[in-house]
Amino acid sequence: MYQRLSNLPINNSFFLFGPRGAGKSTLLRSLFPDETSLWVNLLNPKEEDRFARDPAELIAIADSLPDQIQHVVIDEIQKLPRLLDVVHLLIERPQITPAKIFVMTGSSARKLKHGGANLLAGRAFVYHLNALSYLELGADFDLLRAISFGLLPKVWLFHHDEERIKFLEAYALTYLKEEIWAEQIVRQLDPFRKFIEVAAQSNGKIINYANVARDVGVDDKTVKEYYSILEDTLIGHFLEAHQSSFRKRLAQKPKFYFFDTGVARSLARLLSVPLRPQTKAYGDAFEHFIIVECMKLAQYFRPDYRFSYLRTKDDAEIDLIVDRPGEASLLIEIKSAVNVSEESLSSFSRLVADFSDCEAICISDEVRAKRYGKITVMPWRDAIVNYFGRLDIDR
Repeated sequence: MYQRLSNLPINNSFFLFGPRGAGKSTLLRSLFPDETSLWVNLLNPKEEDRFARDPAELIAIADSLPDQIQHVVIDEIQKLPRLLDVVHLLIERPQITPAKIFVMTGSSARKLKHGGANLLAGRAFVYHLNALSYLELGADFDLLRAISFGLLPKVWLFHHDEERIKFLEAYALTYLKEEIWAEQIVRQLDPFRKFIEVAAQSNGKIINYANVARDVGVDDKTVKEYYSILEDTLIGHFLEAHQSSFRKRLAQKPKFYFFDTGVARSLARLLSVPLRPQTKAYGDAFEHFIIVECMKLAQYFRPDYRFSYLRTKDDAEIDLIVDRPGEASLLIEIKSAVNVSEESLSSFSRLVADFSDCEAICISDEVRAKRYGKITVMPWRDAIVNYFGRLDIDR
């Protein structure tokens, strides 16, 4: 098991959210072994049925636990939100039940958000676990493998691309079957199945709801609901247009990024197409990897950062704008080139000049840093660690 960056408490109840397959259960098993913990696995149909029939049974079970059982881990809590009321009661009555610490995982926030679930009003902290970061993989990291097949932990256990492809294809089917259909999130699976392929093929592009609706055969409202489902089930996230009075900015729709490059390529049916450097597909996958990597590290270490993008009327674009409280905004251009020229940054440079207070970098596959005017071109590893790594890392 790879050492994860998420720093979880052992003396306070908490939620741990993350997409399916990110390694939540594996991480928690290492922290809360069976000898000192009670595990309730709601993916087990018998366990789910047992507590669905009588959620209060958890009280009787907790009351009977020996003192050495300090933690109660409830895996995939979104499958039975009513159980949170019982957890709330148990946290509030330590004078009756020897105080236990509750740990709850979830791969979907939809039922919790839309069903009015009891989120324990601050009595449990909230943490997130993403797919692996290149920092967690260390010497095992390989850029081409990462952008081709993603960073889900199981992908890195396989030795052959054929195995990785089969796993990711199965992952996509499991998501549709268990997160969408089994939970009755949509009434008809076929339109959503078609939508998710179109959405994956449009990964990282500005969403044109009308075009997607036409391709899928549904209306705009349904497409917006489908994107909301992807976000709620933690399969991806929106990147909003930059909000400011910037004179060249147009009112823009958001972009949508899947949480993992391999999952996006699987859903788009592109896994069998090899990525080759110096091609547009490679550049798009590299940009996807960088944006997701920046966001996942910021979520761990700099949660107050806010991300957006900017595009002008003439299609000049800033790939990523990072609002950093107490600091100048960080403007990021992303290029997969191993040799970034000043000319290739001319459009970015003009946009940078319109910001009165900013720091501008180009994240690239260069080996060494260099500077053109206000823009610093940086190797991607250095840039990500310097700007989104731990707060105690010096810049």
